[in-house]
Amino acid sequence: MEKDFSINEEGYSVRCRLFHQGHARTFKRVVICTHGFGSNKDKPNITRFAEKEIAKYKNDAVLAFDWPCHGQDARKKLELDECMKYLTFVVNYCKNELKAEKLFIYSVSFGGYLTLKYMAEIGNPFTRVALRCPGIQMYKLMLNNFDEENLKKLAKGKEISIGFDRKMKVDQKLLDDLKKSDITKYEYFDWADDMLILHGTEDTMAPIEDSREFAENNVIEFIPVEGADHPFRDQKLMDYAIHTIIEFFSDGLPS
Repeated sequence: MEKDFSINEEGYSVRCRLFHQGHARTFKRVVICTHGFGSNKDKPNITRFAEKEIAKYKNDAVLAFDWPCHGQDARKKLELDECMKYLTFVVNYCKNELKAEKLFIYSVSFGGYLTLKYMAEIGNPFTRVALRCPGIQMYKLMLNNFDEENLKKLAKGKEISIGFDRKMKVDQKLLDDLKKSDITKYEYFDWADDMLILHGTEDTMAPIEDSREFAENNVIEFIPVEGADHPFRDQKLMDYAIHTIIEFFSDGLPS
């Protein structure tokens, strides 16, 4: 079963999709699924993950949502603080409305960066964390969206539009905030046993070496996926990643 709904808090409306089996309204285990930069909750690979998760663990639910300025979200300008608010709203909804006793999170690319930022700066409510091709050096990755002319415009206080399927406005503050929130400066040792990173060896957007070094520095399990690009377009490799993450989430099942 799929249900589209919105979490309305503090004047924001977070567009969500809930996957589950049967007619239950509460779930002991909920997996939050976050997408990457320029993507959205409606992507087939999110649906594929959710369907396989609830087929394996029939009492689980999967909640996917649109980051600010992505998908059906109403925001026009991307701000990191609002991304943190959205994840907080989703976490609280899972705990308070879905009555989740254990939260898991599967995050991709930009979503992986935001998850790591959230854990270090706000707190870690997750039993287990799985990241695929996370944007470890997000400040540097974001700079790849701008040419010299656009960087000059940002420096002068102007906003510019970037994005793929949907354009969003950004300003110098976004770059400053990304530079300030350098997740490589944080330590994740306390959670390392419950974290997993997968990264494609053919990723040309987010360098695999960034993830490898981050994982080694924090003693996090790291799995290089031979031949996979950033979006894991090879369906066999995507299925391998999904299977690996679902097995990783088996820990924490209620006895």
